[in-house]
Amino acid sequence: MSSQTEPQTANNQDPSELQHFNQQAHSWWDTEGEFAALHQINPLRLQFIQQFQPIKAQKILDIGCGGGILSESLAQAGAEVTGIDLAKEVLTIAKLHALESGVSVNYQCQAAEAHAQENAECYDVVACMEMLEHVPDPAAIIQAAALATKPGGWLFFSTLNRNFKSYLLAILVAENLLNLVPKGTHTHKKFITPAELTAMARDAGLTLKASAGIDFNPLLNRYRLNNDLSINYLLAFQKI
Repeated sequence: MSSQTEPQTANNQDPSELQHFNQQAHSWWDTEGEFAALHQINPLRLQFIQQFQPIKAQKILDIGCGGGILSESLAQAGAEVTGIDLAKEVLTIAKLHALESGVSVNYQCQAAEAHAQENAECYDVVACMEMLEHVPDPAAIIQAAALATKPGGWLFFSTLNRNFKSYLLAILVAENLLNLVPKGTHTHKKFITPAELTAMARDAGLTLKASAGIDFNPLLNRYRLNNDLSINYLLAFQKI
């Protein structure tokens, strides 16, 4: 197993990405709006996590928490949740919505690398969903996630595979034709193959335990988990 190194706290952010999400902050909790797809796949992400690790009473870190869709659902399931993000306007929305919902989530505007160094081996579970494809150095985020996780803890990542099918369906169809996500949300060259993500995780001392794909049926407007990793996919790792 590769030795785990502390992540660097270099400027691992893309200002244009942060600006894009901050501009959309107002619509984050509109279940019929531009982030409707995130709301629809969130139960699947929760289901995937719960297959491997009970959520109740667990200490969980949500890296790239955005407006708090996953963070709130984890907290509602009984976890002690910390959500971190660098998009300040989006975090403000997350905090306001948590107050309205009566859900306790510790939101912090902090980089994953810095948070991990201050909270090494602190969390039972670390989740990083739909975020790795938006940063310049995804490997540094994975290193940070590994550092923040207790030995024996679980880590869950979701992102988009990089191939022609994902370009066709995730960008041309989802963004430009069906408007499932805001236009300009994704850059295809930043997508990450499962093999690449697994190699980065292995370098961080993590062991792959399971995978799943997220399938979308446009006719039924329905998402489900399957074994096809060609577009959206989730990977589960354990820090052995």
